[in-house]
Amino acid sequence: MASRQGGKLKPLKAPKKEKKEEDEEDLAFKKRKQEEAAALKAAKDKAVKGGAPGGGIKKSGKK
Repeated sequence: MASRQGGKLKPLKAPKKEKKEEDEEDLAFKKRKQEEAAALKAAKDKAVKGGAPGGGIKKSGKK
């Protein structure tokens, strides 16, 4: 009897990635991203709260 292999072959597992040590550039980049996210969140909160002095877009009386 001839041996046949049916179905798909399982892909080989990729080796686990090792954690590389972060250098100063990576740390500075992460810190900057966190600061940007915090500023964006603060701006969203202020917009939801209605902190804009004009109160938003005003429509004209024309139709």
